[in-house]
Amino acid sequence: MNVKTMAQWAAEGTAPDILFWVGCAGSFDQRAQKVTRAFAQILDAAGVSYGILGAEEMCTGDPARRAGNEFLFQMMASQNIAVLNGYGIKKIVTTCPHCFNTLSNEYPELGGQYEVVHHTTLLQQLINEGKVKMKEGGSFKGKRITYHDSCYLGRANQIYEAPRAVLEALDAELVEMKRCRSNGLCCGAGGAQMFKEEEKGNTRVNWERTKEALETQPAVIASACPFCNTMLTDGVKVNEKETEVQVLDVAELVAQSLA
Repeated sequence: MNVKTMAQWAAEGTAPDILFWVGCAGSFDQRAQKVTRAFAQILDAAGVSYGILGAEEMCTGDPARRAGNEFLFQMMASQNIAVLNGYGIKKIVTTCPHCFNTLSNEYPELGGQYEVVHHTTLLQQLINEGKVKMKEGGSFKGKRITYHDSCYLGRANQIYEAPRAVLEALDAELVEMKRCRSNGLCCGAGGAQMFKEEEKGNTRVNWERTKEALETQPAVIASACPFCNTMLTDGVKVNEKETEVQVLDVAELVAQSLA
């Protein structure tokens, strides 16, 4: 897979329609890298003109701000904004709700004004426009899929329908957990919790959320966030269900179902 960087686009005197913000997880976490490749595969299949920043992309600063290090957040954000504005970026897509929330809602106050879309929203658009087509009788036709709402995608940004619309396009059976949409339970990773020692309790948040997901008797637990994916995968392993239940990003489901 050969994806051009913005520097390569600029050297050719052209620019893509959209920047794919890969994010830290999508760049360095081996599990999330699979989501990155799946989404890039979909963009290629749909004929979308896109580029990445490559080595010029640094963390959005989301974990730093959530952990209380405002200075570090602003330093990271300012550097990213300088790079983005230098390339004249107008539209950004990302597979990470944390990156999405920060780029969309927190960068504007520092001079970063962009149209930012989450990958599930773009996937829904591409499917509706007929640019992404699913094969008949695909891998997930008739399979039970339950979707976990990411906090930063759902409650923080009110994006509930796009990922579900994409899943319905797979001809799968979408089954909801007892707590979903605005009432969905956090996976336990947000707000920098991913990077701190856990507090004492009688269970873990991700185990509790995975238990709710498994109660729907799914073949697949779908997520749209690399952090949620990690936490739910851990929960499935704890319940010794990894041979029966897959945890997949929405993009992976679509990539495996492309016509």
